[in-house]
Amino acid sequence: MMAMTEPAGLRTADDDLLPPADWAPRRTLAPGTRAAWIFALLALVLVSGRAWAAPLIDARALDAWTTVFVAICVQALPFLVFGVALSAAITAFVPPTFWRRALPARPAAAVPVAGALGAVLPGCECASVPVAGGLMARGVAPAAALTFLLAAPAVNPVVLVATAVAFPGAPEMVAGRFAASLLVAVLAGWAWALFGKGEWLRVPSPPHGAGEGRWEAFRQAMRHDIMHAGGFLVVGGAAAATINVAVPAAWVDGVAGVPWVPVLVLALLAVLMSICSEADAFVAASLTQFSPTARLAFLVVGPMVDLKLIALQTGFFGRRFAIRFVPLTLVLAVMASSLVGGVLL
Repeated sequence: MMAMTEPAGLRTADDDLLPPADWAPRRTLAPGTRAAWIFALLALVLVSGRAWAAPLIDARALDAWTTVFVAICVQALPFLVFGVALSAAITAFVPPTFWRRALPARPAAAVPVAGALGAVLPGCECASVPVAGGLMARGVAPAAALTFLLAAPAVNPVVLVATAVAFPGAPEMVAGRFAASLLVAVLAGWAWALFGKGEWLRVPSPPHGAGEGRWEAFRQAMRHDIMHAGGFLVVGGAAAATINVAVPAAWVDGVAGVPWVPVLVLALLAVLMSICSEADAFVAASLTQFSPTARLAFLVVGPMVDLKLIALQTGFFGRRFAIRFVPLTLVLAVMASSLVGGVLL
């Protein structure tokens, strides 16, 4: 039989899968080559910047900046790793039924119990938001879950020990941080129980397969949190070192003489710097230009209100929740810090 030929100009369905005649493969750099070019460009920028900036920088100021930065990072890193490991372990291995058994059914009674659980169960603020969402999904009252969200990263044993190490010989700073943070968490929980509305809060769906792959969940949570929190630690250490070296003493003295201003300044700085709670005490201890009450505000506000927490809360619980809960928490944190600081410090 003779092979049948297609008429000229007739296209079949398979022809539509073929590339156009003028098509050519797009050439891209391999990942390793791209990384090498980025590194070379970064090295060129650094070398050029050093040659331009070196004559303008005082060697003593640079030495002081380096000393403060390295000291903050080296002191904080062990607590950061330990706290993140415990947080990942709680997230991966604590069974969901534990929370229902531990918390009372009535929201008003569950709020202080949730605050106490936050004091004994370590958790990074990065992990507290998904944990609180999981509690709500399992039937825990939102007021109690939100209390745990605020208390766990602020008053747990790892954070308190880190604060004691960062402020040697100053147990009143540890007591002040514990009292003010727990007060804020409980008051915020009760406020939500009294005035919060269901339509303001988007409760996450119940998790599926929570008991499967717990070691893998622990490994993933550990890797994510250590990289995420470690980056914020470096940024926070650099910012604290810059404040110590660059901010004129006369400016600090002027700010310190105005009531409430130092507290508000460090509260805003805590929001912007977004340092992990296991490491923020070492940054606060380095801010010696400010009053103890202002530094207490830095320690209380940071684990409860910062940029990454605002983003996480918006993503998990919705924008309508975040625009109400974040200002409430911030106002309570500033007021509690000033009150407790005035009494204990």
